[in-house]
Amino acid sequence: MFLPRCLLLLALCSLPRPSFAEVELGGLMLDNTFSRFGREFYQQFSRLWQDVPQTQSFNVVVKEQVVPRAGTRLTVQLNNQVIYITYMGRRQSPMEDKVEEAMLALLQAMANARFDSSSQDMADNGW
Repeated sequence: MFLPRCLLLLALCSLPRPSFAEVELGGLMLDNTFSRFGREFYQQFSRLWQDVPQTQSFNVVVKEQVVPRAGTRLTVQLNNQVIYITYMGRRQSPMEDKVEEAMLALLQAMANARFDSSSQDMADNGW
C-alpha cells in the first residue's frame, strides 16, 4: 500500500510542468481605504481618474493608514511609487482641494514616467 503511493508520487513529479507566462495588468485603480473620509476621497479621485486618457500602463493605489489621535494618512501610489500624501483630521473638512492636488500630482508623475520611458537619452541610465 505504501509502495504504490510512492510510485504514484514519483510519477507525478516526473511529469513535465506547464510553463506559465507572466501576465501584467495595467490601468487599475485600487481602493485600500476603510474610513468614511478615505472612501469619499477615493470616490472623488476615481471620478477624475475616469476622465484621464491612456491609463492602461499605470496602476494606482489609494491607501489609508490610521494615525493615532490625529486622523488618517492617505497615500496615492503610481506603479508602487508614492506620489502624494495627505493627512485628514477627525472632523469633516472640504476635500475637493486635496483630491485635485492628488490628481495633479498623479498626472505629473504619469507624464514623467512616459517621458522617461520614451526618451532615448533617459531610458537607460538617466543621463
